[in-house]
Amino acid sequence: MGERFRRIDLDHWARREHYEFFCGYGLPFFSITSSVDVAPLRKTLKERDVSFTIGLIYVLARAVNSVPQFRQRIREDVPIEHESVHPGVTILCEGDVFRFSFLNYVKDFDRFADEAAQAMERARTAESLVPKSFREGPPRDDLIYCTALPWFSFSGMFHPLALDPMDSVPRLAWGRFEERDNRLLMPLNVQAHHALIDGIHIAKLITCLQELIRTANSIL
Repeated sequence: MGERFRRIDLDHWARREHYEFFCGYGLPFFSITSSVDVAPLRKTLKERDVSFTIGLIYVLARAVNSVPQFRQRIREDVPIEHESVHPGVTILCEGDVFRFSFLNYVKDFDRFADEAAQAMERARTAESLVPKSFREGPPRDDLIYCTALPWFSFSGMFHPLALDPMDSVPRLAWGRFEERDNRLLMPLNVQAHHALIDGIHIAKLITCLQELIRTANSIL
């Protein structure tokens, strides 16, 4: 899978002032938790006997790729924008420990689901936390880090990250969903680098995600 990206021209970027302002912060990250109604997605996936986790990761990845700011990264103090980004997910394994699995996002759901299921199964039986191909390959930032906390709901969280060099990969986390007023509400946390992403971009992400979930029967 080849990496495709473009370097953002600071001289013609409307966000340049915001980028330079927040890059001067020691901790330029913010975290927002909201709720999304996953009822249509769960119904469609149950009818088709497809893993809810894989279906959810797919619509999250599709929504992320639909919002340009979530494909932007800071690489060696230069802003870039990837053509597409891919889910890096945590997989619970025996002994209550997790392994990382890196999935290839493609728009075709059947292909994504099949490849994701295989990759996640490999992670469950892996000997190391990080796959060998990831450890020994060149550093990647064309990712979106994802994790599930299915044992409880939550109203906020903050993810670990590297500060040197600064890690600009956004983080997503979701928790247990709860039935309320004929809806199935799931907490979704988004953590992002403020030099690249503002609250309005998270709003666009959630709006796109909710629309993908609403139309799950036609896109999966």
